[in-house]
Amino acid sequence: MELVKLGKKGQLTIPRSILKAIGIAGESPMIVETTADGAIVLRQAAVYPIEIYSDARAEEFENSNSVPPALEARVDAFIRKKRKK
Repeated sequence: MELVKLGKKGQLTIPRSILKAIGIAGESPMIVETTADGAIVLRQAAVYPIEIYSDARAEEFENSNSVPPALEARVDAFIRKKRKK
């Protein structure tokens, strides 16, 4: 356990040895929470990039996921054949 001091601006410096022990690199985003008993809990935040698609890009995805007519016809024929049996 290490002793730390709260600064005048409410900032706290976590000793490098503690950060290293739990695998947190410098300038990592953190989540701060409090508990009912007054504890302060810090957790490393997971940050994921977000891409917002234009209508044109979304249409590209839809087109690439569509079933070609020839394949659709083969599947329909297969299903009809299985139903006859």
